[in-house]
Amino acid sequence: MPDAVSVIATKRDGHTLSSDQISWMVDAYTRGDVADEQMSALTMAILLRGMTRVEIREWTDAMIASGSRMDFSSISRPTVDKHSTGGIGDKITLPLAPLVAACGAAVPQLSGRGLGYTGGTLDKLESIPGWRADLTADEMTRLLDDPAVGAVICAAGADLAPADKKLYALRDVTGTVESIPMIAASIMSKKIAEGTGALVLDVKCGSGAFMKSLDQARELAATMVELGTDSGVDTVALVTDMSTPLGLTAGNALEVQESLDVLAGGGPADVVELTLALAREMVAAAGLDGVDPADKLRDGTAMDRWRSMIAGQGGDPAAPLPVARHTHDVVADRDGVVTRVDAMAVGIAAWRLGAGRERQGQQVQAGAGVRMHVRPGERVSAGSPVFTLHTDTPERFDGALEALTDGWAVGDDAPAASPLILDRIGT
Repeated sequence: MPDAVSVIATKRDGHTLSSDQISWMVDAYTRGDVADEQMSALTMAILLRGMTRVEIREWTDAMIASGSRMDFSSISRPTVDKHSTGGIGDKITLPLAPLVAACGAAVPQLSGRGLGYTGGTLDKLESIPGWRADLTADEMTRLLDDPAVGAVICAAGADLAPADKKLYALRDVTGTVESIPMIAASIMSKKIAEGTGALVLDVKCGSGAFMKSLDQARELAATMVELGTDSGVDTVALVTDMSTPLGLTAGNALEVQESLDVLAGGGPADVVELTLALAREMVAAAGLDGVDPADKLRDGTAMDRWRSMIAGQGGDPAAPLPVARHTHDVVADRDGVVTRVDAMAVGIAAWRLGAGRERQGQQVQAGAGVRMHVRPGERVSAGSPVFTLHTDTPERFDGALEALTDGWAVGDDAPAASPLILDRIGT
């Protein structure tokens, strides 16, 4: 039987871990038989030494085996899911899930809450009165198989890859989050355990993303596509730009409203573009030939699915969304063209206004966040608003303004246009 010290030494010295070593170590750590400091040493060795494709797959399998798998085989429609690695203003899941359901697929979207400057999908939806994130497996199956619904966005159960939850918390405090093999295994263990038949990944790249460079993003995307493929899940990834926030809003209720604009046939062009690009990938992966998601936005059926999905999870789709009690405008000091809006700066500003949390379990403000009035390439006049800050606690304005100080610029010439979708990885 393996032991923790020999497993650590194997990877420390640059050797390949065996299947037995990996499965034993993950299981023993999950059960509490391996100490935090020992798993910390192993994750640091993995960060420095890397892992082979086989090692990553076996590590992922071990994390899946630490809990239960979901089973949607009784659902009459093909299942397909999407995962984003996270970014600023990334509300794409909200219009995407009901849109793909309107095309004929079942979309079991397990999502999370935000921590730090990245917003959480569940936090956004919890700004809708009555909506609940926690569903039983039976409730999920019923809603997914309901011809009027077909999509759920909910929290993952505690028994879905519990090793990942414990490992992520450890990596977060030991400087080992940046390991691409472990990021890939963390994401894919939950997605494979979820039991979806196909998966589309949105891997963000840029200042507001975890992967700052295109090469890093491509490596992570390729690793996750390989993991999905090796596990029998049809998987494809889009690498997308996150140097500028998605859309015009960052914040919970603000992003819900922007998602409703998209479902109503409007909304910012970049949000519509990415929603449709991911929807087309998901529809194709589900084998639904001849269906164009754009038609479902135009004819209102995607909005109908949204209302049914929200109502099915206890929410009131007709209720007004929360509005922050205080606002503050950031204005341009000269005429010109917006040359830059930095995603990270906007994300930190929204977080400091109360849209995000500093620690797990902390409450967020539903109405807090940042609304942008212009995007790079658009003209502004001196004194016109560039951002409006929203919060219930006006003492937060100073911190948000500080975050934005160097986060945007106005010049004389428009910046060169850059594509939103940078690459596609998968068959």
